[in-house]
Amino acid sequence: MQQKEAAGAEDIVIVGAGIAGLAVALGLHRKGVRSLVLESSPSLRASGFAFTTWKNAFRALDVLGVGDKIRKQHLQAQALRVISSSTGEIAQELDLTVQGKRGPHEIRCVRRDLLLQALEEELPRGTIRYSSKIVSIEEDGNVKVLQLADGSVLRAKVLIGCEGINSVVAKWLGLAKPSYSGRSATRGLAHYPDGHGFEPKFLQFIGHGFRSGMLPCNETDIYWFFTWAPSENDNGVDESAAKMKQFVLSNLRAGKVPAEALAVIERSEMSDVLAAPLRFRPPLSLVTASISKGNVCVAGDALHPMTPELGQGGCSALEDGVVLARCLGEAVLGEGARVGTEKERIESGLREYAGIRRWRSIELIATAYVVGFVQQSHNEIISFLRDKFLSGVLARRLMKMADYDCGTL
Repeated sequence: MQQKEAAGAEDIVIVGAGIAGLAVALGLHRKGVRSLVLESSPSLRASGFAFTTWKNAFRALDVLGVGDKIRKQHLQAQALRVISSSTGEIAQELDLTVQGKRGPHEIRCVRRDLLLQALEEELPRGTIRYSSKIVSIEEDGNVKVLQLADGSVLRAKVLIGCEGINSVVAKWLGLAKPSYSGRSATRGLAHYPDGHGFEPKFLQFIGHGFRSGMLPCNETDIYWFFTWAPSENDNGVDESAAKMKQFVLSNLRAGKVPAEALAVIERSEMSDVLAAPLRFRPPLSLVTASISKGNVCVAGDALHPMTPELGQGGCSALEDGVVLARCLGEAVLGEGARVGTEKERIESGLREYAGIRRWRSIELIATAYVVGFVQQSHNEIISFLRDKFLSGVLARRLMKMADYDCGTL
């Protein structure tokens, strides 16, 4: 295939039009800095249906100017109820209407497609270039030369990888390969055209070898998830949506999960990915990793893929977007105490971003993995301690992790 090389270099190229990529692009746009977003798919992707969006995410969305729009489309959860699937007893219940240290708690189950659309609509036309998959990165002085799957070549003065867990940019930076957690997940969305009638509560069922949960997105949609540790007895469950649904229901019935929760799953649409292995970046590898190198950095799952127990994957991607847009935007515009040439300012700005996000990423990844291990454990001693003592500790820890302020642009 003949190469089609761009004549000039783009100032800032963002790889991936997911949550992190669009958040970075919109943050830069708010500061008056142009960027180009490359998306491998022909249109916005919204796999996974929805995700839990905590207070830290809404702080970021407010900074980006779309927080109120998302709030109007989704219900505020009134309580977080954790139920032991071994005993059927409520292990912990938190009232989410009370004030936290930095104001009221805020938890909503946000549909991924609506969030991506809200971010995209605020960007200038032409910001996103679809069907543009990067296959390799080369260097030409300080410029990064991007080889695309269609044979075209793009040159970038600044390169930001936001293309998820299999990031080409993260691999170029030398970040450790994500590890398999030993757990898998499946997800679904139940649609009730005439209204579901469920209270706006976040229900979690833990123990008995699995972790499951459900939360209304709005008056008509309920999102649910199910994670488990696969075994040889599970062979074939991911061959079809019907088999996966029956696998989930049989596990939940074996636990003490109420009938109304089972009914949600019975009528739901399954995710296109029937079973997804849960992977994470080894947290200790990030202590010395090159999150940024020169004029290249990563954000979102390209930086900190984590297991879903904290519900912080999408939230932390929004945090990344605001912090990176602030650091890079100030560098490009020469704001604040930024000195030196543009190249020096940009490299300094990306190092500052990496420093801010390094320990936050390590803490989130490590905490999520430990919480998942405890919540799903079959071990009798761990189960007893979890149901009697640890559930409250874990729930409060979850709330603390969500009470994070990424700052402004």
